[in-house]
Amino acid sequence: MPARGVDSQVLTGEALLARFMALDTFLIEHQALWKPRPFTHLRLPWETSYPDLASWLRGRSLEDAENAHHQPALLDAPEPFATLAALSLELSTLGQLPTHTLAAAGHRLNVDVPGRKWQQIEAFASRLSFATPPTHWLDWCSGKGHLGRRLLQTGQQLTCLEHDPALVLSGQALSQRHHLHALHVEQDVLATSTASLLNCDHTPVALHACGDLHVRLIQLASAVGCKQLAVSPCCYNRISRSDYQPMSSVAARSVLQLNLDDLLLPMSETVTAGARVRRQRDTSMARRLGFDLLQRQLRGVDEYLPTPSLPTTWLDKPFSEYCHHLAAFKELSTIGPQDWSAVETAGWQRLAQVRNLELLRGLFRRPLELWLVLDRALFLSEQGYAVRLGTFCETPLTPRNLLVLAERT
Repeated sequence: MPARGVDSQVLTGEALLARFMALDTFLIEHQALWKPRPFTHLRLPWETSYPDLASWLRGRSLEDAENAHHQPALLDAPEPFATLAALSLELSTLGQLPTHTLAAAGHRLNVDVPGRKWQQIEAFASRLSFATPPTHWLDWCSGKGHLGRRLLQTGQQLTCLEHDPALVLSGQALSQRHHLHALHVEQDVLATSTASLLNCDHTPVALHACGDLHVRLIQLASAVGCKQLAVSPCCYNRISRSDYQPMSSVAARSVLQLNLDDLLLPMSETVTAGARVRRQRDTSMARRLGFDLLQRQLRGVDEYLPTPSLPTTWLDKPFSEYCHHLAAFKELSTIGPQDWSAVETAGWQRLAQVRNLELLRGLFRRPLELWLVLDRALFLSEQGYAVRLGTFCETPLTPRNLLVLAERT
């Protein structure tokens, strides 16, 4: 059910700007709640203002946090949680783009494609409806070109751009095996030479191109006059700058300033990790948090100390050895005798608190992602495109389910 005041609809025209401005106000007004990261703060600045909420969240278990992770807005937590949750749901409501009938996939076309990825490709492809049928697909950051081959129909052309030479060779071999005429090009899409590979007859498509990669596509495609494009953004933090550079003139006028930590927030929802991966992730984080408590004591400085990621094999080593290694890497003084069991237990207790405190930030996860994608959509509108923004699948298939369709008519 859509929240009050907002229809669950695909955003077009003036609705794009209206939603952006509402999200901008929401994110700016409450940035003191979502910008500080529980992982790096022993106590968050907002806890003084909302002690009941802080105490309630801190008293919950790690399992409680895990169960609420995907839908934090449904949590029955003390105020202002419920009020913020209602606003978050209202501002995040978005309809699915309409589907169109896809021609059946060629025989064994999905071989070598993981099941979930193939389902994403099918869902994405079924939403690519344009007023003028595409004649030349351009699969951007194509990997082996699975998406492009699924889209390619009789009478159309396909060009796949990919940086990894091994994927280019594999993609070319797959296209030949399926008797499809596709050009696979080894190309760093961030290179200046990429502009020469695009022209106005191309219909570029990008399914989960990261950060600068999809930004580059949007900029180039609009500059060379591509009549149509379809982009599902991903990994907004994978950019060369240390801060976010708005694309649209509207976002450029906003006072909201985003750093790389902020840009990680939309990516914090995951649905694909298996039990073993989740255990490794939890153990790694609990150990880091335990070491964080230790390093604050050793340095006599009550602040977070960034540490490098260690290989998962280090999780099999004793916790004491893990901490000694990190301490040596950060050139800390000799640790001395410690109750390692107590420190490790404290790390796990802190992990439960961190995960539950993160649920408040989780209310701003989708609003921030929608703000970022609307920045891209508004940029394309400013370049003369008619833009549609909606979802192409349900969240369990992929949380990165936003799709921007742009067309010059």
